[in-house]
Amino acid sequence: MNEFSRRDFARAGAASALGYSRILGANDRLRLGYIGVGNRGTQVHEAFLEHGDQETAALCDLREDYMDYNTKISRAAPKRYHDYRKLLEDRNVDAVVIATPDHWHALMFVDACHAGKDVYVEKPLSLTVREGRRMVEVAGETRRVTQVGIQRRSAKFLQEAAALVQSGELGHVTVAKGWHLQNEYPHGIGNPRGGQPVNEKEWEQWLGPAPKVPYNPNRMYYRFRWFYDYSGGQMTNFGVHYMDMLRWALGKEAPRAVTAMGGKFAVEDDREIPDTMEALWDFGGTMVVFSQYNANSAPGNVQNAEMEIRGTKGTMYIHGNRWEVVPEKNTELLVPARTPVDRQTEKGYRPSMKPAMEPRSAKGSIDTAFHTRNFLDCVKSRAKCNCDVLEGHRSTAATLIANIAYKTRSYLQWDGAGERFTNREGANRLLEYKYRAPYKLG
Repeated sequence: MNEFSRRDFARAGAASALGYSRILGANDRLRLGYIGVGNRGTQVHEAFLEHGDQETAALCDLREDYMDYNTKISRAAPKRYHDYRKLLEDRNVDAVVIATPDHWHALMFVDACHAGKDVYVEKPLSLTVREGRRMVEVAGETRRVTQVGIQRRSAKFLQEAAALVQSGELGHVTVAKGWHLQNEYPHGIGNPRGGQPVNEKEWEQWLGPAPKVPYNPNRMYYRFRWFYDYSGGQMTNFGVHYMDMLRWALGKEAPRAVTAMGGKFAVEDDREIPDTMEALWDFGGTMVVFSQYNANSAPGNVQNAEMEIRGTKGTMYIHGNRWEVVPEKNTELLVPARTPVDRQTEKGYRPSMKPAMEPRSAKGSIDTAFHTRNFLDCVKSRAKCNCDVLEGHRSTAATLIANIAYKTRSYLQWDGAGERFTNREGANRLLEYKYRAPYKLG
C-alpha cells in the first residue's frame, strides 16, 4: 500500500460519507460522546471527524479549555459535561470514546457498556490485569462493540506484515524486539513542588479510584504516565503498541513467562517509573523483548526501526510508515574445498551466499483515522473490530505483568488461561488494587 496522507483520507472519508447519507439519511449518523478530550483525546476526536457518517453529540472533561477547543473543531453544538456518568445518561449518545488517564479506563468502560453504549477506548486498556478481564466480561455480557486504540491493527501495510510473518516466510522466529528511545537526561519531568491545586474539586475528580495523595502538577494530565497510581509507565504507553504488533504477527495469545530489569539510573526527577528497562517474555519458542531507554536515544538497530522480527530465513524491520525484510544468507550448504587455494583461504569449506528468501517491503500509514473508520463500520454492522477488547486486553496484560516482574525483581511463570502467576503467589496480589471509596468496578 502506498503511503496515504491525512488529506487523501479526508477526501475518501467525504466520499464514504456521501454514500452513507444517500443510503441511511442525514439523521442516521452515529452520535458520539467523548470522555477526556485533552492531548490524545483531541487527536482521536480529529480522527473521527474525518468521517462524514458521525457527529459529536457530547463532550466530557474537567477542563473547559479542552472542551472549548473540541467544540470548535467539531463543527457542531455538543452538550458539555464534567461528570462522565451524566454523559452516559444522554440518550442522544450512541457510542462513547474514552481517552482519559489509564486509571479511569475500566470504570468508564464498564459503566458505558451497562449504559448500552458501544465503546472506543484508548490504550492501554486497563491499569491492572483484573480490570482488563472484567472489561472483557462486561463487553460480552452486554454485547457491545468495542475497539481499543491500538491503531496499527487497522493499517493495511501492517496487516500485510503480520500475514507474512504468520505464513512462515521468515522461517522460525526466535526473537522479536521493540524499543522506546528518548533521552530525558538530566532533568526529565523535573521536581515541581506540590502546593495546592488550582481547584480542589478538580484534583479529587481527577484522582477518582486512585489513592488520595497530596497534589503535585507532575501527577496530572500528560505527566501522569510517570506514576504507577495512574499508569504503567512507558511499558504500557509505548510497550502495548509494540507488544500488540509483535504478538499479532507471531500469532500468539499470551506468554509463558516474563522477567524484567532496570531502574532510575540517570534522570534526576520525581518519576516512579524507570528511565532504563529491559523486559523479556517467553512466548514458547520465541523471545519477545521491549527496551525502554530514556537516558539515551541512539537507534536500537542499524535500520533505526521501532521493531524487528528475526526469523531463520530473514528479519523484518518495522518503522512508523514502512517495513522491510532483509534475507538471511543461506550458510547450510557447505562445499568441500577442491583446490589447494581453497584449502588455504577457505579452511576446507566455502559457504553458499544464496539468500534464504526474497527481500520484501511495503509502505503505508498508521493514521488513527483508519482505526476510527473500522469502529464506525463495526458499530453499524455489529461485527468484531480490528482490535476489540479481548485483543487489547491480551496485549495490555502482557505489559502489565512485565511491570510486576520489574517491581518484584522476579522471573514469573504465567498461566495465560487462568491469568495468574504459578511460581510466586505473592506476585498475584499485584494483578489488582483496591479502589478508593466510593468507587467500585461493576
